[in-house]
Amino acid sequence: MMQAVTAISYFKRYKMEADLNDLPPVRLPPTYRCSAWSPELLATHAEVLFSCFHQEIDANVFASLSSHAGCQSLMTELSRKSNFLPESTWLLLGPCGPCGTVQGVRERKGLGAIQNLGITAQHRGQGLGEGLLLQALHGFRRWGLATAMLEVTARNEGAIRLYRRVGFRRAKTVYKAVPAVLAE
Repeated sequence: MMQAVTAISYFKRYKMEADLNDLPPVRLPPTYRCSAWSPELLATHAEVLFSCFHQEIDANVFASLSSHAGCQSLMTELSRKSNFLPESTWLLLGPCGPCGTVQGVRERKGLGAIQNLGITAQHRGQGLGEGLLLQALHGFRRWGLATAMLEVTARNEGAIRLYRRVGFRRAKTVYKAVPAVLAE
């Protein structure tokens, strides 16, 4: 009979912060646009979230990102939080349909937190992540927030480069413990 052994993996993550003064304007290619949050778009956000993350490192760090049902549950829970900010939650639409998503929440006085910024693989490398991130950051500013924060897995070098370009700086290093069940 096989026994399950639980192992713990640790993922290094960076907490990054950015000042929200003097944000550059949102720039997207002409065939792309941002669609504001609406509860009717929850399932679409969840589907795009899954498409963005299910084959990426963060699906190992956060199990909810590895399945359609997990992404649906994550979006449902996030959108029901009292600190959810619709003004910082956007869907990116391209010529072939939805291709990016970002969510924002208010963490504490003056601080907005970016949640789950993702661009589908076939749309990366066009500056779309920067445009979508700036759209969310401008939403924080409209709410009167002065600082934004996010967490990123240290091995996600492309995302780290994007965040630094927009003005995020590493504030702290943390380790996320993730249990894994192994067959013995």
